[in-house]
Amino acid sequence: MSQEGYDPLQRAEAVRRLVTREVNGVEQRLYYRFRADRWYGGIATGDVIGCDLSCGFCWSWRFRDNISLGKFMTPQQAFNAIYSIAKSKGFTQVRLSGAEPTISRRHLLDLIELFDERGITFVLETNGLLIGNDPSYAKDLAAHPNVVVRVSFKGTNAEEFHRLTGARAEFFELQFRAIESLVSAGLEPGREVYAAAMIGFSDDNSIRDFVRRLASIDERLADVDWEYVILYRHVEEQLRRLGLRPRRAVTPDNIPVSMI
Repeated sequence: MSQEGYDPLQRAEAVRRLVTREVNGVEQRLYYRFRADRWYGGIATGDVIGCDLSCGFCWSWRFRDNISLGKFMTPQQAFNAIYSIAKSKGFTQVRLSGAEPTISRRHLLDLIELFDERGITFVLETNGLLIGNDPSYAKDLAAHPNVVVRVSFKGTNAEEFHRLTGARAEFFELQFRAIESLVSAGLEPGREVYAAAMIGFSDDNSIRDFVRRLASIDERLADVDWEYVILYRHVEEQLRRLGLRPRRAVTPDNIPVSMI
């Protein structure tokens, strides 16, 4: 396997030192905003800064790595901000978005526990790399009754993963390992843990092979949440710079666009 590209695990550690800090034994994380969002039928969202990948199709690349935009918050402060949105809108689900939530492990687990106590579902959207690299992370997550883990694959195979993220291709396997570890830890496939995948750059054969591999872990994982490139203007600009042309895309209003 080619060694071209960066090591996302090393990047995760470097980023963690920038976007987290410990104060009085509590891990704080950089956030840049809190909002109500339409996804999942309505969800309260905290947007964090700092990711271990640099995806070419990322909608939040202007904020993802800009630590000057962020404000350090404790789990309790983040909970208060997110919960107030959920309560005012009548949402029963919350999440972190904008970057990679799992980088701040202690902060994330403490935050999930606060929502445990309110009986609110915490949807963990993650690329799964850190979970796949450390099975104990999956066990810590599975200990929470309100958590749902959505592992978002960056492409359907190792070559796509490298092309879309710039990371070394072999790290694609950690995303499958995350799914396996979460299932082994006790999360129910298809309901408490499931796969999403960016297929904006994938051909049909790659998609079929990807689904077969998930089904080999558990047939319930074959129902994948497919992701498409969202053609925000700044995303289109970045795709042009990187020489990436999607096969499938949608407008910000979720209208399909033919790219071929």
